[in-house]
Amino acid sequence: MFNRMLSVLLFAAAWVACLAKPNEYYSYSPALGSGGGTPFVTSGEGSITGVKVWEHPGNYITGFQLRYGTRWDRTIGRAVHAPLRLDLFEGETITQVSGKYHTSNFIYQLIFGTSRGRSLIVGQPVQNSFNFYPEHAEAELRILSGRFNGNGITSLGAHWGLAPEGYGNSTS
Repeated sequence: MFNRMLSVLLFAAAWVACLAKPNEYYSYSPALGSGGGTPFVTSGEGSITGVKVWEHPGNYITGFQLRYGTRWDRTIGRAVHAPLRLDLFEGETITQVSGKYHTSNFIYQLIFGTSRGRSLIVGQPVQNSFNFYPEHAEAELRILSGRFNGNGITSLGAHWGLAPEGYGNSTS
């Protein structure tokens, strides 16, 4: 019995040690907004290297898309009209996501800020403000999650961390 408990304890300690380094820089900016609709999580390998955002003209955010490395993830929400786009430079990362939201319906504005001081601003500066940023200065935006419906993005949260080794921001 003692040997089994010791084995389980050693396995658990080894597992935690393996996870400690990758999660050391992880933080989460909790989702805000109405929370209605279909849940989403973005995904891709490496750092985020580009962002596209669509808005209903003069109104709310209808959709967005992130590029990880050289590959665009699926479009979240609706792609209406021409998107506004930000292509990151080599080594540049997203270090802040801000904007405006209404508690009963949509995200009205998205602002993506980068490690080089550049930004993409899309939408209308109305309703409640939010400001997402990592807890650790070395971290970057890794994932966006939340919900969307047939009209637009209804809630948004941000996950921060380090890109895995060998998956830095390189668009070449």
